[in-house]
Parts: sequence; C-alpha cells; structure tokens
Amino acid sequence: MLESARSTHVPVGEDQVQHMELVQDLARGFNKKYGEFFPVPKSILTSMKKVKSLRDPSVKMSKSDPDKLATVRITDSQEEIVQKFRKAVTDFTSEVTYDPDSRWGVSNLVAIHAAVTGLSVEEVIRCSAGMDTAHYKLVVADAVIEKFAPIKSEIEKLKMDKGHLEKVLRVGSAKAKELAYPVCQEVKQLVGFL
Repeated sequence: MLESARSTHVPVGEDQVQHMELVQDLARGFNKKYGEFFPVPKSILTSMKKVKSLRDPSVKMSKSDPDKLATVRITDSQEEIVQKFRKAVTDFTSEVTYDPDSRWGVSNLVAIHAAVTGLSVEEVIRCSAGMDTAHYKLVVADAVIEKFAPIKSEIEKLKMDKGHLEKVLRVGSAKAKELAYPVCQEVKQLVGFL
C-alpha cells in the first residue's frame, strides 16, 4: 500500500526501518528500470525508538513476551498497569536518574514517563528529584493510565458498535482501492502489461 499511495514520508518504529529500506530499494529499482515513478519514502522515527521490557530492560517490550508483567497493553486494567510497573525491574539505587548505559531499568521508566507525558527526560528527572524508585514506579503507572484512558474509552465505545466498525472497514477498503487503482494501472502500463 505504501507505494500505491505514493507515500513520501512514513512514521515507523526503529524495528521497522529495515522494512522501509526494502521499500526504498524496490522503489529505486523500479524507477531505474522504468523511469522516475515512485517516490523513495523516508522513515520518520519517533523520539522514543524502542519501549523496553519492564522485566528485562535490555530487550524491547513485546506482546509475545511469555512474562505477562513485561508488557503494558492499552487494554490492561488500571490495576494490571500498576502491578506491572510495581514489578518493573530496577536496581538497588533508589534515586531516580537517567543513565541508560548502567541503569537500564530506571532509565526505561524515565523514558516511558517522558514519552507518555510529552516531557523531556531532563524535565522528568527534575520533577522526580528526591523520589525513590518504588514511589516513582507508581507515578509512571499513573502517567501511563492517564495517557491510555481516552484511547481505552474509544476502544470500548467502538467495540459496542460492530456495525460502525464494519462500515469503517468497508469505506476504508473502498477508499484504498480507489487510490491504488490508477497507480496500479500506470505501473501495468509502464511494465507492458496493458
């Protein structure tokens, strides 16, 4: 769909960059053979490239992690989110600092806190001065709960109206086909299928 929409910039996570590189290579190869047709899309990375696991901050958070305490889901209850952050791995230093090279756990919490509040890491550290990590975990949990609340509310509302969801899917599918059809026709013409 990327190329049929002729996208020029695509927001991706750090783990999707390799997929974007493949799309870029395909666009360049097509353009070299058939003339400049597809834009070569650029990746737009978010400021927080990877969210790390709450139980093992050396790896990224993953919905397939067998440890259910490692991953926070938008659909988690407030109690589940608090429990997961309470159990988040930190170290024996109780001060809240940001040093991702040596304090993976607490630095992960600071990065998550910054991401969900829109504050910089420096502002988060300043706001948490004097706080121990046990209390800080609850502050981060509350910030995540607050960030997720409107999203969870919208999910629940949408789940109640299956007819609306089906309509959105039909309309979206029709719109995608409408946008892609002329591009596909041009590609077929360029490569000699028409």
